Amino acid sequence: MEGGFGARLIDVAGFQISETILVTWIAMAVLIALAIAARIALKKFETIPRGVQNFIELIVDSINNLTADTMGEENAGFAPFIGTMLIFIFFLNIIGLFGLKPPTSDVNTTLGFGVVTFLVIQAAGIHRKGVIGHFKSYFEPMPILFPVNVIGDLASPISLGFRLFGNVIGGVIIGFLLYGALGALSTKIGISIPIFQAIIPVFAHAYFDLFSGFLQSFIFTMLTMIFISNAL
Repeated sequence: MEGGFGARLIDVAGFQISETILVTWIAMAVLIALAIAARIALKKFETIPRGVQNFIELIVDSINNLTADTMGEENAGFAPFIGTMLIFIFFLNIIGLFGLKPPTSDVNTTLGFGVVTFLVIQAAGIHRKGVIGHFKSYFEPMPILFPVNVIGDLASPISLGFRLFGNVIGGVIIGFLLYGALGALSTKIGISIPIFQAIIPVFAHAYFDLFSGFLQSFIFTMLTMIFISNAL
């Protein structure tokens, strides 16, 4: 069956669950398991850094530096949120490499990320400037610009969500068409086994899943940091 926005429904223990939700749960479980395993590895090598610890520290330092450089040292506390968003979206983008449909190819998921970002923006503004100070900023620099400022704020999660969705679904569609064309080519030349689907798509996956997947997650988090900084 098909759910909203073309999301396929899957029967799990008698319950119908959207494919997007199921794959997202799988991704969350894998990331949580990796985080626990990394924590155990860090406990073993706390005094003498080893390969795993060095790799983890490299990622953490890179995220901390990126947050501080983009948002300022005073806002470096947003690094855990930014890092989580970056890693989670990237993992959802590349999950197609394992034969699963990327949840970010569902507009419900990407708009959900946009809504989370919008709520963090509002919470950050209120925390820094207070409720009155935050909402007073909507009337700056002139009260007549209040509707424009409100529309601009509301447009942020929509633009973030649709930008991510459009780029990911574009890669999924191109991959689907590529596999179909290569399968038809094998049939046309009389080969029963679709051999062309075994090698050629590797280059497409390398671009759309790995390179573009990281690029889109990086752009999303960069825009998130910029929006939060503006609110602050």
